[in-house]
Amino acid sequence: MTGTVEKPPRKRKSRTEFALKEIMSSGGAEDDIPQGERKTVTDFCYLLDKSKQLFNGLRDLPQYGQKQWQSYFGRTFDVYTKLWKFQQQHRQVLDNRYGLKRWQIGEIASKIGQLYYHYYLRTSETSYLNEAFSFYSAIRQRSYYSQVNKEDRPELVVKKLRYYARFIVVCLLLNKMDVVKDLVKEFSDEIEDYTHRFNTEDQVEWNLVLQEVAAFIEADPVMVLNDDNTIVITSNRLAETGAPLLEQGMIVGQLSLADALIIGNCNNQVKFSELTVDMFRMLQALEREPMNLASQMNKPGMQESADKPTRRENPHKYLLYKPTFSQLYTFLAASFKELPANSVLLIYLSATGVFPTGRSDSEGPYDFGGVLTNSNRDIINGDAIHKRNQSHKEMHCLHPGDLYPFTRKPLFIIVDSSNSVAYKNFTNLFGQPLVCLLSPTAYPKALQDQSQRGSLFTLFLNNPLMAFLFVSGLSSMRRGLWEKCQEYLRKINRDIAQLLTHSRSIDQAFLQFFGDEFLRLLLTRFIFCSATMRMHKIFQETRNYPESYPQLPRDETVENPHLQKHILELASILDVRNVFFENTIDDY
Repeated sequence: MTGTVEKPPRKRKSRTEFALKEIMSSGGAEDDIPQGERKTVTDFCYLLDKSKQLFNGLRDLPQYGQKQWQSYFGRTFDVYTKLWKFQQQHRQVLDNRYGLKRWQIGEIASKIGQLYYHYYLRTSETSYLNEAFSFYSAIRQRSYYSQVNKEDRPELVVKKLRYYARFIVVCLLLNKMDVVKDLVKEFSDEIEDYTHRFNTEDQVEWNLVLQEVAAFIEADPVMVLNDDNTIVITSNRLAETGAPLLEQGMIVGQLSLADALIIGNCNNQVKFSELTVDMFRMLQALEREPMNLASQMNKPGMQESADKPTRRENPHKYLLYKPTFSQLYTFLAASFKELPANSVLLIYLSATGVFPTGRSDSEGPYDFGGVLTNSNRDIINGDAIHKRNQSHKEMHCLHPGDLYPFTRKPLFIIVDSSNSVAYKNFTNLFGQPLVCLLSPTAYPKALQDQSQRGSLFTLFLNNPLMAFLFVSGLSSMRRGLWEKCQEYLRKINRDIAQLLTHSRSIDQAFLQFFGDEFLRLLLTRFIFCSATMRMHKIFQETRNYPESYPQLPRDETVENPHLQKHILELASILDVRNVFFENTIDDY
């Protein structure tokens, strides 16, 4: 990879010279152009050419592994920094002699925004989302793409549409929902204009993109409202007051969450830009609130590679939308290989369940089914899985046994699936900390089906108060009451933390993970979710409850009377106590 960048193909020089000749000839006699201005155009063409080569080369970088790509990103940022400053300093010459158009400046800014977004994906550092936002926002504020519609070139309009789609993704990740709504309106108008002016084959696809983002925006089942009925935008990233603090004397492990694989393979779930609602919610649960970076365009690629970071602010994440088994395993192996000492690998699986066919003589880790990985030719009508031979295992299923090799290091697994219980059948072969949090395999019919808009279990792990309101039959709430309930929920989380650390019979694996803020919050939310469902009147079957491996001591955690009292108190604040069983209160 390095060789192709440092020693570009010979075609580059001739292409630049050809472009230069065309520009000069259109601007009058070549001899009339001062040498300095000619050099300015030559330098600009060189930087533009180099930047495009480096940017296109990003596609060839391996998507997994955290080290190979950093120097390449650094060089790409370096060239784009020079290009951006160069066009600012020499705008008049480039306008006169090169014929620089505003959409071309917009395209450079758009590429820089993409660089920052991809750098966020590589590092999980949310501050780079702010940098992407600032460049995308500048394109809109300065109307760089405004003249595109006047040119009879559909490919330029497509560039503009892609810019809108990318900008919307960044705004969704930053919870800038007001901006998202404005962008969607503009995006819709642009698509309509594009459809009317050009009879192209891709208009159906662009309308589908618009429908996807509209459904994504409406995925939350509960609205929080200000007094004037405007919607309050809530963030579900880890804030300073988010995770319950460890009390002095609490004995917990010193492990920290370093890597996470977030996998989405649910049929028919709302998604946008290869990000399902469940994936979106989980990635936010594994991030801190972003901060603004001090300087813009200061080669972030070089900042991180120059020195080893002492501790990553956010765990590194891989987002895998409908991966094949081989893709999933490749990323898993790369993540496992690079896991630092005293660190945890988290695997989040949101996927359609695959159930065993027939009875097996043995009951090993490949006999309970698992979750589906992607293979289009084996999926019929969305859910039905074609099997060539019923006596064979489903080859596109991720079985619990497939994860056994990775239990050589601390492993934290979350499975949100109709066959999550397959992952109860684990054996801890290597004595390393291992915990699996497993969703209910079915929800009560009386509960309005929300599966297309994301799983209830993942909603509890991302935004437990919203999930609690939803199961209580509430669809909107005033801001003041919401904040009061959030404060009470923080108290509940603190008490759950105490229940866990004071338990005498709890498996030590839970406490090994409890030292990490992200994992501590996931564990306390899991227990809150489980306790809520066990007390709820319509959650009556065993399959309606979350489970875990190893099993939690119920009387000390999910069925603890003290916790049950808290849940009833929260229900009283919301005036929904009637949907929960009251018999537990007799213990007081």
